Amino acid sequence: MKVYVPGPLRSYTGEKSVVEGRGSTVEEMLAGMDGDYPGMRFRMIDERGKIREHIKIFVNGEQVQNLSVPLGGKDEVHIICAISGGA
Repeated sequence: MKVYVPGPLRSYTGEKSVVEGRGSTVEEMLAGMDGDYPGMRFRMIDERGKIREHIKIFVNGEQVQNLSVPLGGKDEVHIICAISGGA
């Protein structure tokens, strides 16, 4: 499956904006990505195993609310980082 990586997380992927993911659920896909790109999962998932508040994950255009969502080989996953701050 294709995983689209936002700018703030590309330092983990060697600046690649699209990487190949694997796994049958979002959780498995993130675990695989963390093996390939160490530390990346922690930036998206908190200590309780929940998606961090400033991260949104979409599978085929639908927002994911939990990590048990099933995935297939032709799926597209978009990771979005919210930006805050400023005056």
